[in-house]
Amino acid sequence: MAREIDAPRNARGRRSRSALLRAARELIEERGVEAVTMAAVAERAGVTRRAVYLHFRSRGELINELFGHIADTEDLPGRFAAVDDAPDGVAALEEFARAHAAFMARTLPFSTAVERVAHADPDAARHWETVLYWRNETNKALIRRLHDEGVLAPGWTVDTAADMLLALTSNGVIRTLLERGWSVEQVGAHMARVLRAAFTAG
Repeated sequence: MAREIDAPRNARGRRSRSALLRAARELIEERGVEAVTMAAVAERAGVTRRAVYLHFRSRGELINELFGHIADTEDLPGRFAAVDDAPDGVAALEEFARAHAAFMARTLPFSTAVERVAHADPDAARHWETVLYWRNETNKALIRRLHDEGVLAPGWTVDTAADMLLALTSNGVIRTLLERGWSVEQVGAHMARVLRAAFTAG
């Protein structure tokens, strides 16, 4: 009986938490990280400020939780499944370029807003550090696969190639191409060509 009573309450709690995270993301995309306060998030979500604190102890916790929220709502595992399923490292690199372009097109306003103030806002800095950590780990796994398969181009180490991959797929590069009028498909296709030319032998 207790389980039956708890289930709806837990479901409501998850919906409330999701609504608050969605409100915080919208505020950041529209007005920047500076606009995110517990009061502003409460107002956007249509709840009391006390309700926000029931789910998040601080603004920093709320902003940091947005990493997982965006990964879930944008289906990060599904978007990048083709990378893991690729038959070899070169194919994985090309699939990554296309998946990354599509994901960035969806999340660029948020990601750019966080990056812009990461040097001055400690909460944004912690979130951005998490983003860079996972981007770098993903990049290293891709490059390490090329290395292990013997197709990493001469002159690169796993670390230097991973760093360059991080730079080539940065917010600024993707934003520039989209602002120049490139479609998401064009960004992904041409980025795949660039990455293959830069990092693979032959």
